[in-house]
Amino acid sequence: MEMFSKVKSHPDAARLDELFPAVQAYQALATNHGIGDIFQDNGGKLLQTLLILNLQGLASREGNDARDPDGNEYELKTVNVLLTSSFSTHHHLNPVILAKYRKVHAWYFSIYEGIELVEIFRMTPAELEQAFFTPWETKWQKMNEGRSIEFRDINNPKVPVKYVQEHGELVYRVRHVTPKA
Repeated sequence: MEMFSKVKSHPDAARLDELFPAVQAYQALATNHGIGDIFQDNGGKLLQTLLILNLQGLASREGNDARDPDGNEYELKTVNVLLTSSFSTHHHLNPVILAKYRKVHAWYFSIYEGIELVEIFRMTPAELEQAFFTPWETKWQKMNEGRSIEFRDINNPKVPVKYVQEHGELVYRVRHVTPKA
């Protein structure tokens, strides 16, 4: 493909052009599994998790992340432990989102080092209830005590990787990982 540019590109731009057809094929595969953009919202990592666990992505930004062949729904979380030590949840956590979190069949937590998958852990909502859901619900209620309109939501509470590794069920491991102290 001939391109027009008034800028002087970096020499690696030609290498990127060579690799791009593989990226487009990766995106086509992701699209077949309900992921609209592999470069947003951990789309590429979610695709890998979906395929390993034999789940189908749910294309909606509202609701749960995936469904198994029996119709059970799941929440999927990914983390790059080279950048952070906890899983993000939701930027507007409130009772509606908590109800959704409590209804899923299970949560899958995929742990990455950069772009390389290391482990996947499974936890049920019941296993997350006392440590996370109940305290988050209590916090939300206290934040909104006395408010009749314009409720405030909790901004992205976290689930620590260490907690997941200590309490979750390991369902997939690429290689041996030494837990962080």
